[in-house]
Amino acid sequence: MRYFIYLSYNGTAYSGWQTQPNAPSVQETIERALSTILQQPTAILGAGRTDAGVHAREMVAHIDLPLDLEEARHLIFRADRLLPKDIALSRIVPVVPEAHARFSAVGRTYRYYVSREKMPFAQDLVLRMYFDLDIERMNEAASLLPHFTDFTSFSKLHTDVKTNICHVQEAYWRRDPETGMLVFTITADRFLRNMVRAIVGTLFQVGKGRMSPEDFSRVIEAEDRSLAGSSAPAHALYLERVDYPEELFLPLD
Repeated sequence: MRYFIYLSYNGTAYSGWQTQPNAPSVQETIERALSTILQQPTAILGAGRTDAGVHAREMVAHIDLPLDLEEARHLIFRADRLLPKDIALSRIVPVVPEAHARFSAVGRTYRYYVSREKMPFAQDLVLRMYFDLDIERMNEAASLLPHFTDFTSFSKLHTDVKTNICHVQEAYWRRDPETGMLVFTITADRFLRNMVRAIVGTLFQVGKGRMSPEDFSRVIEAEDRSLAGSSAPAHALYLERVDYPEELFLPLD
């Protein structure tokens, strides 16, 4: 039976989601817990990579198990107890055999959090800025993103991806009325490595008045990473949601 596991993590202590040599990863940590319980090597495959230090309020991974749903739920409960405090497994749901955590996803949503105020209980989880940003100008620039598909200008250089084509569905800034934080939300069918942080860093240049929305558009059109702004720090970026077609999910009863 194939299942989707829903989980969250604070990425501060990890080199990212994906297993890699000589560095701790979220994927490896979860696989180790599952393998310990099942007493055999157990692999999971996530909806995508997150950079070192990036967090996830909702990551999805698929796993194949010779277990019924109740047994699978018990496995997740036991594995969650073995995991460190910065990783949490929330639920497991059955899906059709061809469902794939990465390739079946139709949308991924990230958010970036910025605060002007000192936040003693979240200082390592949001970006503190010491100057104002022009939200209207940044939103004017962000609204251009759905009109483009090639995001080479915001991609990490020398990666192994076959295409830099992405389809952005929405991108906007808003101020949270409760916390006062400035929050950037972006949803797309897929993202390139470092893409969201590069977009945010370039939009900061627009918000500071160093770049116009028209300049932002020209940066994208140039397909040249050197023309974009520096990447925003990783610690304020969160994978918020991964969306899938409803027909992938099997009944829970």
